[in-house]
Amino acid sequence: MDKTLLFFEAQRSGKLPPNQRVKWRGDSGLKDGFLQGVNLVGGYYDAGDHVKFGLPMAYSLTMLAWSVVDFTKEIADLNQMGNTLAAIKWGTNYFIKAHTQPNVLWAQVGDGESDHYCWERAEDMTTPRTAYKLDPSHPGSDLAGEAAAALAAAALAFKPYDSSYSTLLLVHAKQLFSFADTFRGLYDDSIPNAQAFYTSSGYSDELLWAAAWLYRATYDEYYLKYVVDNAVSLGGTGWAVREFSWDNKYAGVQILLTKILLDGAGGSYTSTLKQYQAKADYFTCACLQKNDGYNVALTTGGLIYVREWNNLQYASSAAFLLAMYSDYLSEKKAVLTCPEGQVQPSDVLSFAKSQADYILGQNPKAISYLVGYGQNYPTHIHHRGASIAPISVQHAPVSCIEGFETWYHRPQANPNIIHGALVGGPSKTDDFSDDRSNYEQTEPTLSGSAPLVGLFCKLQSLSGYHGSYHHRSPTPYQKPPASHHLQPSTPYHKAPESPNLYHKVPGAPVTFLHSIISTWTIGPTTYYKHKVVVKNTSQKPITELKLIVENLSGSLWGLSPCPEKNSYELPQWIKVLKPGSELTFVYVQGGAQAKVSIKSYL
Repeated sequence: MDKTLLFFEAQRSGKLPPNQRVKWRGDSGLKDGFLQGVNLVGGYYDAGDHVKFGLPMAYSLTMLAWSVVDFTKEIADLNQMGNTLAAIKWGTNYFIKAHTQPNVLWAQVGDGESDHYCWERAEDMTTPRTAYKLDPSHPGSDLAGEAAAALAAAALAFKPYDSSYSTLLLVHAKQLFSFADTFRGLYDDSIPNAQAFYTSSGYSDELLWAAAWLYRATYDEYYLKYVVDNAVSLGGTGWAVREFSWDNKYAGVQILLTKILLDGAGGSYTSTLKQYQAKADYFTCACLQKNDGYNVALTTGGLIYVREWNNLQYASSAAFLLAMYSDYLSEKKAVLTCPEGQVQPSDVLSFAKSQADYILGQNPKAISYLVGYGQNYPTHIHHRGASIAPISVQHAPVSCIEGFETWYHRPQANPNIIHGALVGGPSKTDDFSDDRSNYEQTEPTLSGSAPLVGLFCKLQSLSGYHGSYHHRSPTPYQKPPASHHLQPSTPYHKAPESPNLYHKVPGAPVTFLHSIISTWTIGPTTYYKHKVVVKNTSQKPITELKLIVENLSGSLWGLSPCPEKNSYELPQWIKVLKPGSELTFVYVQGGAQAKVSIKSYL
């Protein structure tokens, strides 16, 4: 748990405090928002990049605050309350700044696309720090609703320790909920820049989620009436889900409202709350494989499996939620009735523990997916700051491309151990490759790590086991001789005079439009940033498109690598390429452009 909280310190943006424990980090992002005339300094970087995405950040704060609200004793017994509240406050202070008017919320800082073209420390950032806002003309009910939930949960967490701050958080939470409910819309429709990274599946769950948390924080019947009156229209009693995540809060809403029922406080709303409970039980039974076949998928090794990309974030969120529900059921001596039999609260907690155990090393690879814990954990984390020597060692700024040349492709382990980072994790067959370029598996996220705080403190309170931390010394950085610098694998060619080159394969359903969007020279080598637009020129939707990219010597973004050499597929967020629609991918390399061709499609 202590290591997990350290991860949040490693992700801090802004002016770092004197008691910062992660010493390889420095101040960064000190002018965020200034171009737009607003102070957006602070908050958290999302993952291995330097974008501050509002939706997963707010969700992570809700998870941290929920841990404090319902596992107060467990956290206090571990002497971690100060660190946990500090982690929450670093984020809530940012959201207070970002909420500049009742109906305005600054939702994102940084451009995901340009950020991903660079590999540099946060302290050296040269990429645009564009800020994006939500307002009545550009609504974002999902993000504003999640921010309201986070601030309401945080208000509860801080109430015993700082009542005036708790009151301030509640003021912002109420205004944000009103904004989210009154001006409805998807945040990524208002901010298309976020679509390729955190596409929202809907905002109905966040509206219910925010109202549920505001009811817990205020006991104002208005909010309880809201979740009851809108139970059907917003899907709270209609959606039976098998996922709990930054994007899908239904299971969280259902379990949160079931607590009211278990506490005997349902009153005239009891019948509707029982419908919420039925869906909470569906989720729990599905995780425990007792849902009459409609279960959550598990890997052979027993890990919850939802998606190939960063799957551990879904497992950690589900395990946290089950630990919480187990607590609620146990407190009232309630038993869960699943289609395949009765389940005790201890059985629910045991399953949550199995997920924590898998994360910490009880898995087919015998590897701890929590960096810094155990004897064997990933060392090639897809994280810019962790993979580049800190300013205290490498004093000169590391440029955008120098980062790729010298650090990204470096075969040695990262020079900085990013303790507590939960990596993306293994595939559905429990396979894992500790490779910095394998970002689906080796990149950590806020939303993956946040639920672990509550999960670990609950399990620790039961076991009394103190675990073991294995300190592994980082591999020291030694500047390679000049001859070891990255060389282009293909002969140098001058950039074509024409910036765009169409590539149409006869009979194929797609065309490729190649262009060079920028160039730069380092020493004797000229590098090109290539953009390829893939357009469906057929009359039918295309799925499972796989491409071959040959002669590639640099890094590529916008496609997902396949196990086969030089093979790539559509990224997770693009399921179908509709007629006339396009996708774009980018790569950087010296020398001639790569050869792109179709491998297969449906």
